Amino acid sequence: MNPSVDLTDELSSATGKITSATAYSGTWQLAPPGGQEWFASANYQLCLMRGVKQMTPGKKMVGRARTLRFVPSRPDLLKITRRGGDSPEYRAMARCGPGDVLVVEAHTFDEYACILGNMKTRMLWHQQAEGLVTDGAIRDLQMISDDYGLSVFAANRSPAGNLPFLEAYEENEPVNVGGVLVLPGDMIVADDDGVVVVPADCAEEVINWIEEQEEAEEWVIRLIDEERVPPGTYYPISAETKERFRAWKREQGEK
Repeated sequence: MNPSVDLTDELSSATGKITSATAYSGTWQLAPPGGQEWFASANYQLCLMRGVKQMTPGKKMVGRARTLRFVPSRPDLLKITRRGGDSPEYRAMARCGPGDVLVVEAHTFDEYACILGNMKTRMLWHQQAEGLVTDGAIRDLQMISDDYGLSVFAANRSPAGNLPFLEAYEENEPVNVGGVLVLPGDMIVADDDGVVVVPADCAEEVINWIEEQEEAEEWVIRLIDEERVPPGTYYPISAETKERFRAWKREQGEK
C-alpha cells in the first residue's frame, strides 16, 4: 500500500509537547469529512488502542507508523513467509528509520504468542527507529529497552516464540491493533497513559489544535488560581472561554 498522505518529517518534529491524552482529545474532536456527517456517531473516536500497555515506563514515543501483520500459522504458509532476510518482518523493519514506529498486528487468541524478540528487533535498532507497538506479546524486553533504547508497547511479555500460533505475513498494509485502524504513515502517540493513532491526513490539524489547547489550558489554570474558583468554572474549555483566551492572546501580542 502506498498511503496518499504520510506524516512528514516537519510535522514529526513539531510534536514535542504532545501526549497521548492531548492526541486523544485532538483526534476525538475531529469532524467527519465533508459529505460524511451521517457518520458523526462514530467520528474518529476509535483512536485509542485497547489492551496495549507501556512496557518501557517513562518513555514517550511519537512517530510515523510502519505496519506489519501476523496471521495464524500453518505449515504450508511457511514456504511463502520464510524468505530469510526478505521475510515480511524484515521488509517492514527496512521501511523504518528515525521517527518511525513499527506497528504490529498479532490479533491472536494466545496472550503469550510473541511477535519479536531481541534478535529480530536488532534491525529496528540498526534502522534507528523509535520503537514498536503491538497487540501481541514481546520477549527479551530488557535487552530491547536497555541495549537498543527502543520504546515498547505491547499486550504482554512472554518467553515464547511466535510458533505454533503466529507467522509474519505482510507489511505496509492497513492493520488492526488494539481495535484501532492503523494505516502506513499515520501518527502514533504513545506514553504511560496509552497509545493513540492520529490519521496522517489529519495530523497537522490535530497538532495545531493541541498547541493552542495547551496554551489555553495554561491560561485557564492561571484564571482558576487567581480567582480561586472550582476548575469546572473554566474546564472543560468551552468555545466562549476559548474565544476569551484568543482575545487575551491578541492583546498580549499588541503590547
